[in-house]
Amino acid sequence: MTRQIIVVEKLSDWPFQMPACTVVHADDYLAGEQYFKLRNVQVINLCRSYKYLSVGYYCSLLAEARGHRVIPSVRTMTDLSRKSIYSLEAGNLDETIERSLKRRHGERAGAGFELHIHFGRCEDEALSELARHLFETFPCPSLRVRFEHDSRWGIASIRPVSLRKIEDAQRDPFAESLSRFLKKRWRSARSRTVLPYDLAVLHNPDDPLPPSDPRALRRFIKAGRELGVDLELIQRRDYSRLAEYDALFIRDTTQIDHYTYRFAKKAESDGMVVIDDPTSILRCTNKVYLAELLRANRVPTPRTVIAGKADLRAVERALGYPVVLKMPDGSFSRGVTRAADRGELEQVAGRLFRDSELILAQEFMYTEFDWRIGVLDNQPLYACQYFMSKKHWQIVKHGPGGQFTEGAFKTFPVGEAPAEVVSVALNAARLIGDGLYGVDVKQTDQGVYVIEVNDNPNIDAGVEDAHLKGELYRLIIREFIRRLERRRRA
Repeated sequence: MTRQIIVVEKLSDWPFQMPACTVVHADDYLAGEQYFKLRNVQVINLCRSYKYLSVGYYCSLLAEARGHRVIPSVRTMTDLSRKSIYSLEAGNLDETIERSLKRRHGERAGAGFELHIHFGRCEDEALSELARHLFETFPCPSLRVRFEHDSRWGIASIRPVSLRKIEDAQRDPFAESLSRFLKKRWRSARSRTVLPYDLAVLHNPDDPLPPSDPRALRRFIKAGRELGVDLELIQRRDYSRLAEYDALFIRDTTQIDHYTYRFAKKAESDGMVVIDDPTSILRCTNKVYLAELLRANRVPTPRTVIAGKADLRAVERALGYPVVLKMPDGSFSRGVTRAADRGELEQVAGRLFRDSELILAQEFMYTEFDWRIGVLDNQPLYACQYFMSKKHWQIVKHGPGGQFTEGAFKTFPVGEAPAEVVSVALNAARLIGDGLYGVDVKQTDQGVYVIEVNDNPNIDAGVEDAHLKGELYRLIIREFIRRLERRRRA
């Protein structure tokens, strides 16, 4: 039987008398071992904010990692964070909006009004179909949608409304809609498709640590020509041109609150084949989500504590010193710091907590090198050893003024890498999706441990391609072709 849980940031925010509801404080849901172990759970996240790295964001993030069905999802939160993102999905509703509002409000120039939608329902019966479609596109407990008329009706803004900011006049409609929603089965919004054969490669020529260096990019272009695919390098300024292509390959450092995510989101919305896809970016770029996902699926990792501001003593007791502290969305060893004692722990954690409600604390596990297993469509692609930078505990040592040094490397045929390393890497990658990933694994006398899964792993000339040479690039381009052809058949 499915258990339904309502999560609130303050218990005082919950004004309703619903005896069948289980209302849980956000702190209890985030840290409570009993909620981690629950299965067949539906979570309704009614926290005060859904902003990136807020308490509400982490509640949905960890719910997804635990296998709990949650509304709103992290993806919905991200979609609603900016008009440049949600307008892509809302574009599918243009005809429904025009038809519904023209019939209800006419065509008055400069006209506008707001619609309150709670769990897909609104008080205006004439707009019930529109409300349902908006909720299916942006599954969020409460939405305030502003419509305006210029030459035709359209969405001016969509805002999620937190429980405590629901207007008094909307309290009863919200409660009734919630009660009805709790009795329904949940379903996901449908996806779109399209196709043919021009591939855009998003890169940043000014990035000091890009996922692919210029020589590797040229080798991708060459492989494309050999296979009948035209690759073109594009940059951030080419966002408006994205619809000219059939597929998008992101060779730029991805982040959530960043143009790379907007490119991925637009490409997916337009029916393009895209690697990295938005879901992989969401799942990989936040180390807190990854830690919970790997733990929930029993993938071996170093001992890890997801820490809030009041949890430093628990970190100390559980992990000892030295301890590694990580920002949720750091990359290339950035946002990763080692603390040797309580003083350093408080100092480093205090700095990280300025930007995030939660951070990751992990036991320090030194090895001479990390394994990186490249994975494409859940198949191993390459195997590398990345050695620690000289006189440092990380592969990349960052210095002042943006300077950095990197350790050495060795590349092996996948068949020569330890079978256990490859196996655990594939298990971790499957939890993310079927894209292109780089799984970092530490091999010790006690076993092998996944450190993280990267959604846009390095493919540099002379490094990851040292064994496969040009075939590495052809394998990746062939995967784009396979996906394009699959969409064409569909």
